[in-house]
Amino acid sequence: MLFLIFVLCDTVAKLLKRKHKILKLHHLFVFSGKYNYLCTTMKKRCLTILTFLLVLVLGTQAQLPRRFLRRGTFGGRDSNPVVEQYRDSLKALHDSIYGSKAQPSDFTSSPRLFLPPTFYKDIPHRALSVGDSLSFADRQLLNVYLFHPELVEQTDAQIEPEDEQYTEPQQPITRQEDLSDHVAPVPIEPEHTPVTVLLKKPNFWTYNGDYLLQFMQNYVSGNWYKGGESNYSALASVTMEANYNNKQKLKWENKLEMRFGLQSARSDSLHNFKTTEDLFRITSKLGIQASKRWYYTLQFLAYSQFTHSYKSNDPTLYSDFLAPLNVNLSLGMDYNVDWIHGRLKGTIHLAPLAYNLKYTRLVELSERLGIDAGHHVLNDFGSEFTIDLTWQLMEMLQWKTRLYGYTSYERAELEWENTFVFKFNRWISAQLFVYPRFDDGAQRDGHHGYWQFKEYASIGFQYSF
Repeated sequence: MLFLIFVLCDTVAKLLKRKHKILKLHHLFVFSGKYNYLCTTMKKRCLTILTFLLVLVLGTQAQLPRRFLRRGTFGGRDSNPVVEQYRDSLKALHDSIYGSKAQPSDFTSSPRLFLPPTFYKDIPHRALSVGDSLSFADRQLLNVYLFHPELVEQTDAQIEPEDEQYTEPQQPITRQEDLSDHVAPVPIEPEHTPVTVLLKKPNFWTYNGDYLLQFMQNYVSGNWYKGGESNYSALASVTMEANYNNKQKLKWENKLEMRFGLQSARSDSLHNFKTTEDLFRITSKLGIQASKRWYYTLQFLAYSQFTHSYKSNDPTLYSDFLAPLNVNLSLGMDYNVDWIHGRLKGTIHLAPLAYNLKYTRLVELSERLGIDAGHHVLNDFGSEFTIDLTWQLMEMLQWKTRLYGYTSYERAELEWENTFVFKFNRWISAQLFVYPRFDDGAQRDGHHGYWQFKEYASIGFQYSF
């Protein structure tokens, strides 16, 4: 009998091991070594339980009346109820392993039947919850809890340490006694760190300039039906500005303009070259802001030429360096122009009070320049205005205009300079210059009267910044 019981226990253990391979019970018991240990333990415990049950059955059959053994306690069977429950559990286990309707959830809790009788708290909890969530093994254990509580030996809290997952032994921790030698020393920070404060003053100055060097060549054959003369010409122009504006009340604008042009003259027997353009001019304005666009302004203007000027085949000197020199000092107001979405910019200067000085270095030119004969200087007071605008007509076309007027209420000067600049690229440009002038203080011409006119066109190198 004992040999048969041992064979039965071994068979159950092999069935559990085979089920482990089929359903991969390593998800329940993390390491396979732990599962082998559990199977061995279950063999021993099942043998003990079966021996205990055998003694219990033999003892019960000897003591209970025959009618009780014939009917039984559960359902009127002819065998002991405990044996019937155990046989039913084995049949259910066999069906769960080999049957087609086996559910993994039934086998998950079935090992509890082969462990020592233990009270699991989750079984009553699920039994009292809504719905039927008990497996077959749970229902069998619940019957033991209800009808045979004396068979329960322990609770799940007592076997919890045995159910802990197997963990690999950790590597021994090595300790370094002199750990401070391997740690970088922390620098000692001073309580007060010296701080260098760097103050940068705002720069209210702006600089810009325009440099121009252009050439023109004209060739006419000797038998050209209209006649004419071949010539070469060159023009150099420099404009530099330095402006101060503190964005509050004060601004100071300074501009230096220099232009000089030469032209070859083959028909002139006295001069090989003649000047086509000769000017240097300084303009300085000091303004104090009155409103958003208006400034109280004091303007200084001075202009003259670099060298002498002649007419073709005429030895008469018409002008020279500082002959004349015009100086104008005016007090008035400036209006900052910013029209057509920023494409038209500039200033309009209106001065009801102005002082004008005309000087000539050569006294023989006094009368021709509008100065009393034998005198070098002419002083007078009057009114003055200056309109200086730049209009960006197109991306490559620009118009610069300057309209200057002065009157002493006895004589008047009016100058209107117009420069059209067509830029091919950043370096190459063409320029057209148109300059009408009125001066009733000079000698009257029999053909043009007091009006004077100059015009030239050129193409060449230009650089702006």
